[in-house]
Amino acid sequence: MVQKTIITALLLACPFTAFADSDAERTALAKIKHEIESLKPLIAEAKAQADSDARVQFQYDWLALDLDRMVLGIQEHLSAPSTQQRSFPPLKGDYRH
Repeated sequence: MVQKTIITALLLACPFTAFADSDAERTALAKIKHEIESLKPLIAEAKAQADSDARVQFQYDWLALDLDRMVLGIQEHLSAPSTQQRSFPPLKGDYRH
């Protein structure tokens, strides 16, 4: 009888563990999204201080676009059903021009 009770308790706990992991992931992704968004003022500041006469320019607009794509991807993951596949354009990744 004790074994049945233990087994039943373990089986009932399994779905809650999955939800707990999912909640932890959602919380972590929301934190990542927030951190990415907090970079935007720093990027604007760096862009304002950039040397416009430099031979090689850092492409702040491309960086901002890639960060926006990351935020969008995280937001889509957080708001879309888990069974729905999504497609996003690739990141630029190279910011020197």
